[in-house]
Amino acid sequence: MLVLSCARPVYPTLSLSPSRPKCTAICSSLSNVHPFVPEVLLLYLSVLQVAKAADSLSSEFRGVDNLVACNSSRVLKAFQNARVGSHHFAGCTGYGHDEAGGREALDQAFAEIVGAESAIVRSQFFSGTHAITCALFAFLRPGDELLAVAGAPYDTLEEVIGKRDSHGLGSLKDFGVMYRELPLAEDGGLDWDVLTGALRPYTKCALIQRSCGYSWRRSLSVEEIGRAIKIIKMQNPNCLVMVDNCYGEFVESIEPPMVGADLIAGSLIKNPGGTVAPCGGYVAGRKKWVDAAAARLSAPGLGVDCGSTPGDIMRAFFQGLFLAPQMVGEAIKGTFLVAEVMASKGYKVQPLPRVPRSDTVQAVQLGSRELLLAFCEAVQRSSPVGSFTKPVAGTTPGYASEVIFADGTFIDGSTSELSCDGPLREPYAVFCQGGTHWTQWGLVLGDVLKSL
Repeated sequence: MLVLSCARPVYPTLSLSPSRPKCTAICSSLSNVHPFVPEVLLLYLSVLQVAKAADSLSSEFRGVDNLVACNSSRVLKAFQNARVGSHHFAGCTGYGHDEAGGREALDQAFAEIVGAESAIVRSQFFSGTHAITCALFAFLRPGDELLAVAGAPYDTLEEVIGKRDSHGLGSLKDFGVMYRELPLAEDGGLDWDVLTGALRPYTKCALIQRSCGYSWRRSLSVEEIGRAIKIIKMQNPNCLVMVDNCYGEFVESIEPPMVGADLIAGSLIKNPGGTVAPCGGYVAGRKKWVDAAAARLSAPGLGVDCGSTPGDIMRAFFQGLFLAPQMVGEAIKGTFLVAEVMASKGYKVQPLPRVPRSDTVQAVQLGSRELLLAFCEAVQRSSPVGSFTKPVAGTTPGYASEVIFADGTFIDGSTSELSCDGPLREPYAVFCQGGTHWTQWGLVLGDVLKSL
């Protein structure tokens, strides 16, 4: 009879000594139970592979812990400077003139954390795409040009820009804004030579997408973003730089406003919500342009001063932001583990194993529709919510291709929690993100290896 004892080690012990056996927590016999395998006495080789990979990543994991400590310190200092108190967790109707203290403190703390003059953090942003749209409409006017310098933008921005027909619903193209994009270099990074002479007299805004999106490319480091901003500003100091910061927050010790970005925008159910924020997004950067983005969210003259916010959401925003560095750290560890295991099985991965991370996304090129579906089904089976459901590919608003999502998350659609998704098109890559603890991905990978 099998007995589960809480006194036994639950997860693989990371070996800190070169002379110590690397897989110390692997089952000593097939009669033992290991949590990285969903079924007892099954897939011993999967246990071996996942545990060995986790054991070998001790150096990378220590580096992530140091990053978490650095970013947590910055967040704590910002909370202290904003004098955050329990009275800031109360809600407001949005119509009074003396009731927005929680919003003001949250905006102040967020701006300091990302190194910006100003920020607006609101539940009224539907998504990261909505926040980015407000930022772009703040910058651009008829006759201006938007230049995407990091290749094609994320699918959901195509109708916003007018790259894909919005059917007259008010894309930038509908308002007379021109659009151009620069292809990536052969190595998947920015093409620095092309960027050096890319701006035209009417180029008003340069869009830099930090994360890979659904493209098979490297995500950009903040250092690379800073280099791109310098090249752009040298050509035209008045050209504004907008950074799509989704999936990048707290992955490094600095953020794009610290290297010259005029605005950044993102979603609160990604990194900065810390798996706690139930909705919302943010725009941060230079005050003039944050105010302009706020006017697009609300109305000219209203800006940041209006909008109701329930009290439970305010507390979740503060708490999620405080937890965000830790949650992002766990997600980064998860990307290391996914890359290590899947690369060892012969799959192409982006980023490569053990290289520094610039976002919380780990892409794996699976090569076929069937394998992409199987991977997502395995993730769903290993989720705490809706594990009994089967993800089905289909059309989704804002996406050009069929997309499959696996997100057994407590907050629907939250990609700061363990999730994955991918468009049903070549090269059939799955994009993994999130996770409240890296060991969640260990559990998933046991099932994934069986499925593949």
